[in-house]
Amino acid sequence: MIRIEGLVKRYGTAEALKGLSFDVPKGQVVGFLGPNGAGKSTTMRILAGSLTPTAGRALVGGLDVATESVAARRLIGYLPENNPLYEDLMVLDSLRFVAEARQVDKRRRRDRIAAAVERCGLTQVLGKDISQLSKGYRQRVGLAQAIVHDPSVLILDEPTTGLDPNQIVEIRELIRELGREKTVILSTHILSEVQSTCSRVLIIADGRLVADDSPERLTASGGEGTLHAVVASRDGQRLDAGTVTSAFKAVPGVTGVESVASDEADTLGFVLRFGAEDPRRALFDCAVKQGLVLLELRRTQVSLEDTFRKLTGQSAQRKVA
Repeated sequence: MIRIEGLVKRYGTAEALKGLSFDVPKGQVVGFLGPNGAGKSTTMRILAGSLTPTAGRALVGGLDVATESVAARRLIGYLPENNPLYEDLMVLDSLRFVAEARQVDKRRRRDRIAAAVERCGLTQVLGKDISQLSKGYRQRVGLAQAIVHDPSVLILDEPTTGLDPNQIVEIRELIRELGREKTVILSTHILSEVQSTCSRVLIIADGRLVADDSPERLTASGGEGTLHAVVASRDGQRLDAGTVTSAFKAVPGVTGVESVASDEADTLGFVLRFGAEDPRRALFDCAVKQGLVLLELRRTQVSLEDTFRKLTGQSAQRKVA
């Protein structure tokens, strides 16, 4: 549904996008991440047809948003970061205005407005001026305006900015629900939001794509697995950390062992690294042979925040160099 091909955007001598390319298939919810100034909003504005690229193409449903702008925009619902709303209008009037501007068929207009109102939970505020609404309800109005014409693609730029935790959860649930039937590209700085809502993550830095994978793979320690183990002696004998470390290092698949502090008396803690082969069964067998009891053996992951900082930090270092 979305295809970006070699996208370049220059503002004078500054280059915001540097040959950016990616595809998003139908029905996928994609988190679009990057530090401030990475080119996220520029990309989304180009996709929405409100900004022209310097070079390259952006296509939605096979339509070039620059040369087939009107047809492409019919497929798109766009919620920009600043969520511009006519504050003097009542909620219902604003939705009627947008539906008309979006050329929703008159025979379907009432049904489409009703569907957007129900989906976004606006029934209680239809008669209120937008200026009277909370930030959370304003975001709901913005989302309702974005979906009133039943688009195939939703482009959401920082949809939860400025919301309190309860409002964030509400908007997140709404986005997740919309993602069941539409292609969604979501830009946000709240990484937990991406992990709970998106099936795929794109990370850009300095105008270039630096990562494209699922949230699970991006938090898999950069391709290396990590295990946390806590052991105790089966017969109550005092444990020697060096002996256990050597035994664990000899287990097939283990690439590194580090002794760490344990919270329980008479126990030892270890962090074990491994590659493609999962060593947990072999570690259990090793513990039995060594007369150890495995009190804990769990796989750990890096956070998406750590992965984000690592990838975007590397890009910044290359830029400085």
